Amino acid sequence: MKIFYCIPLLFLTACSTTPKLTLRPQQPPPATDNSAVRFPEIIRAYHVGRYADPNDNLVMHEQHVLYRVEENTRWDVRPLRAATMGGSVAFPTEPAPRDAAFSPTPVNDAVLAEVNAQRLATIQIMAQARILSAALLQFQAALQQTRTNLHEAAVLRATVIEMKKRLDALEAAPTRSPQPLPNSPTNGSSDSLIP
Repeated sequence: MKIFYCIPLLFLTACSTTPKLTLRPQQPPPATDNSAVRFPEIIRAYHVGRYADPNDNLVMHEQHVLYRVEENTRWDVRPLRAATMGGSVAFPTEPAPRDAAFSPTPVNDAVLAEVNAQRLATIQIMAQARILSAALLQFQAALQQTRTNLHEAAVLRATVIEMKKRLDALEAAPTRSPQPLPNSPTNGSSDSLIP
């Protein structure tokens, strides 16, 4: 009789349904910002015009854009700088940019004040440079005029010295009375106008 007790147990296990396997998709891992851990790769685009292939002169390339990986990703091994904010430690999420030409300029009040001060100083220096160049032109014109005056004064001094020598030579010469011109026969009549 004990066997009969086992038979209904076998039927109970045979009637049971197999559990359905339900697959629930896993939640994707939360998005992590790796910029504090890895540097991004730098890709630059180069615009290439038409050219003949240097390896095969029967092939010509049309104008296209060439993308080149300038620098691969790499680990950021700099020590993290912790900023204490309200008792908690916050790590920077953004690494310092590597190429200053492609990074936005930092904007805060101190930087803006410094930029404006530099701009004002540059404007003042440019105005002073214009004033200096105008003064330099005036100085050069006055210098040229002075050179011309000096040359003319030297010429006049030489002329005065020459005239003084001639005058001294004339004063040193013996004084002679001017002799009357001899009467020379002329074709005119002798009784004409003489009394």
